[in-house]
Amino acid sequence: MSQLTPESATKHESSPCDDVLIKVQDLKVHFPVSSGLRFWGKSELVKAVDGVSLTIQRGETLGLVGESGCGKTTLGRTLLRLIEATEGNVYFDGLNITQANRNELREFRRKAQIIFQDPYGSLDPRQKIGDIIGEPLLVHNLTKTKAEYRAQVAELLELVGLNPANASRYPHEFSGGQRQRIGIARALAVKPEFIVCDEPVSALDVSIQAQIINLLKALQDEFNLAYLFVAHDLSVVRHISDRIAVMYLGHIAEVSTPDSLYENPIHPYTKALLSAVPLPDPDLEATRQRIPLIGELPSAQNPPSGCVFNTRCPIAIEDCQKIVPELRNVAKAHEVGCILADGYGPY
Repeated sequence: MSQLTPESATKHESSPCDDVLIKVQDLKVHFPVSSGLRFWGKSELVKAVDGVSLTIQRGETLGLVGESGCGKTTLGRTLLRLIEATEGNVYFDGLNITQANRNELREFRRKAQIIFQDPYGSLDPRQKIGDIIGEPLLVHNLTKTKAEYRAQVAELLELVGLNPANASRYPHEFSGGQRQRIGIARALAVKPEFIVCDEPVSALDVSIQAQIINLLKALQDEFNLAYLFVAHDLSVVRHISDRIAVMYLGHIAEVSTPDSLYENPIHPYTKALLSAVPLPDPDLEATRQRIPLIGELPSAQNPPSGCVFNTRCPIAIEDCQKIVPELRNVAKAHEVGCILADGYGPY
């Protein structure tokens, strides 16, 4: 394993648990769209991410959950600058990547990677998997000889539980779970410190999901990796995350440790999400209280004023239409963006 041991694993071995790797400040990502005819239509903005602030520590997994279309994937890709931010800042180890120059961005790309959701569409069907995994090594000049290149590709395949003899095979010859392992090996090739996991198990069978989650946790322990784990399955997120951020319509509604979030959810949206998670005990499932949300998810082109959740919130008051709530600490390591959860009014 010596060849694949990242520099950060030794550099930050004794770092304190509050060593922040990623810091996001008031991040906004707005996409222009046109309504009506192309030349005469009115230009509008889709506010995919609208004022998000958060941190991710070294070696930590921050789970990110929410409904489809709430901005999870956009946020994850903006942290890697695969999507340009409209406003705000993203700091990686002190470097503001939203303003990084070409050389700084190239070095950042080696330290931050992504694992995509679709294990079928994320691999080039015309490339052998050895070339897919080895391409980052060539791009970043991480090998000096062909023998070293082949040795590192073989080691990466072994690392994710695949036979190095398969390096000459093509993606279509592998199952979905095996393809996702190939994607993980490709992300690990450049010895990253941070990986965005964009719903990496949502397209897999439940039994395979568990294998991939366990693999990600083992790799994190071995290489001190930090993850942003994007998902919609709350049970999966609870299993892998150190903290969980709940996202709604481009905003962060609540951030907490898994135990605190599941045992004491505070934001009404979080409560509604958790009430929809089925319980394995049929007796408890029959007696639990459901919290239905009224209406449809508002459009990100025309989000509600004030708190974006106020149109569906079962406890909303008049001020919820006027005040944009900020994330505030309501308990140890527990932040909530709701004016009724910070002493403003009854809750």
